[in-house]
Amino acid sequence: MSTLTEVSELAARVRERLTALHPGAPVGQLRTLPGGHSGLTFAIDAGPASYVVKAVPPGRRPLGRDDVLRQARVLRALATAGSVPVPAVVAVDERQPAWFAMEFVTGEAIEPVLDEHRLYAELCRGRMLGLPAVLRELHRSGPPGLEAADPLDPAAELDRWSRTMRAVPLELRDGTEELMAGLAARVPAGLPPVLTHGDFRLGNVLCAEERPVAVVDWEIWAYGDPRVDLAWFLLFADHHNFPRLGREIPGLPTEDELLAVYLDGRPHLPDLDWFRALARTKMAAIMGHNLRRHREGRHHDPDQERLPPTIEAMIRTARDILG
Repeated sequence: MSTLTEVSELAARVRERLTALHPGAPVGQLRTLPGGHSGLTFAIDAGPASYVVKAVPPGRRPLGRDDVLRQARVLRALATAGSVPVPAVVAVDERQPAWFAMEFVTGEAIEPVLDEHRLYAELCRGRMLGLPAVLRELHRSGPPGLEAADPLDPAAELDRWSRTMRAVPLELRDGTEELMAGLAARVPAGLPPVLTHGDFRLGNVLCAEERPVAVVDWEIWAYGDPRVDLAWFLLFADHHNFPRLGREIPGLPTEDELLAVYLDGRPHLPDLDWFRALARTKMAAIMGHNLRRHREGRHHDPDQERLPPTIEAMIRTARDILG
């Protein structure tokens, strides 16, 4: 937990840098932005401009999701390449605790089948149909200047989420040992690694009406198999995947429609069902992990008690997909 003094010191560093960018303009105070589960995220105004600041939590090491400098690096590389819309990074401070500032992009990041919202169905459909092209551009070629060492192949992805799943209490993951054994027995050959987002979906893309204007939340980007990103995105097309959580949106595109947009006339991707089963395994593992943290008192969130039916459905349908 950050102290008032530590946040004040961070604010002074941020305000000093933004004052240099906007000489003579008033620079406001840091305001905590709600949402998210990693790092510290703030908003701040400098003259007519608004920025988002992401910082390493005081006392934490800049590793994993807290490595904000790694996030800044991928955002700068993507902005230079210009094929994927991302916020522009305007300042980076590598002194500990590290932070960076990026432009505040106006838009909505709403997951139609999971979030509470009042968007009309046609807008939800249009937004979702606009995303496969963005994902395709992301996967088409990695921007220069990013390390491509140790890409995650399908076996590494399975190992990663199997370890997360096995940390979930047994009563929440009935049937997962058989599921993970089935996945392990059928690991497909990997495709050439590409830049992947790791959590690509409408909830992480700011949209202005139907147009995607910024892909955000790059905490777990990696080089890996494009089918990992694709199968995860497709999971959010159907509210039936999320019992007690999902809401039906009439006319939302099907997985097949979204896949056709992504492929854009290219040949069908092999072994996609294996990745669809993996995506469900990943979702069950994440939800089970979050529910465990709530029940152990590490992150109090009573809403997590709604998750067991969806965890069960993810495990069941993953096994069904594998046959």
